[in-house]
Amino acid sequence: MTKSSISFRGADNNTLEGDIFEGNDPSHIALLMHGGGQTRHSWQGTAVMLADRGLTAITVDARGHGTSDWLEDKSYTFDCYARDVVEIAEQIKKIYGVKPICIGASLGGISAMMAQSMAKRDLLEALVLVDITPRMDLNGVAKIQGFMSANMHDGFDSVEDAAEAIAAYLPHRKRPKSLDGLKKNLRQDAEGRWRWHWDPAFIDGKLSINTVPPHFQQTLLDAAADLTIPTLLVRGARSELVSEEYAQEFLKLAPHAYYTDVSDAGHMVAGDRNDVFSNAVLDFLDTTILNANHAAQA
Repeated sequence: MTKSSISFRGADNNTLEGDIFEGNDPSHIALLMHGGGQTRHSWQGTAVMLADRGLTAITVDARGHGTSDWLEDKSYTFDCYARDVVEIAEQIKKIYGVKPICIGASLGGISAMMAQSMAKRDLLEALVLVDITPRMDLNGVAKIQGFMSANMHDGFDSVEDAAEAIAAYLPHRKRPKSLDGLKKNLRQDAEGRWRWHWDPAFIDGKLSINTVPPHFQQTLLDAAADLTIPTLLVRGARSELVSEEYAQEFLKLAPHAYYTDVSDAGHMVAGDRNDVFSNAVLDFLDTTILNANHAAQA
């Protein structure tokens, strides 16, 4: 497995930075899109596991996050993120000759589902939705955004202070032995303060993620009903955002979809139980694409 940098052009001529983890099977490309307030580095463990399995995995910083462009017009609506996914998928198809398998957490999952519907064709080879469905618990959304916004302007005195804030928010998660991973989700300003590595306008700007049209809920429900590609919904059993009721509603809209619960995991499924999560994704791909393709070739 080798790792290198890659970049894409977004829907508004914005640069989207990523990492590519090359496996030995270029016929399957996994595109991993993170959730709001995260960066591509949150997918490191999953990307390595996918590459070890043979797939080529590409992790991308969404607009306004990490080292990807922060938009001058502060355009961070769901529609913007979906249009970016369309552009990335088309560029992957042009470079590699195959449609990507998109694994999207929260914002990344909604964006990918919308992109697939928006494209009016099979833009993706398969879709994995990580703890996200068309209907979301609004109290859970408020809780997540409350944590994100609490220190987004003032930042932290140290990386350790940021780690303490995360531990208080996610008390069930085992603390990492090293803070090196957390540093990749932070940026240090000229005064030495550490801030989340995303544009605060993502939350409080005029075109923020909270800027949604009147019929947006129906748009998401229709996008789910439009799905025909192999699809997996992975829910954290302790999710603040996706209830079992909402998961079952999604499965009625997309009855061909696979579904798995990850115990002892909240909304940040991959971070809480990355080994269980990654194995669930590999099992799904083996069942629907990888082994099925090998059988067809035989």
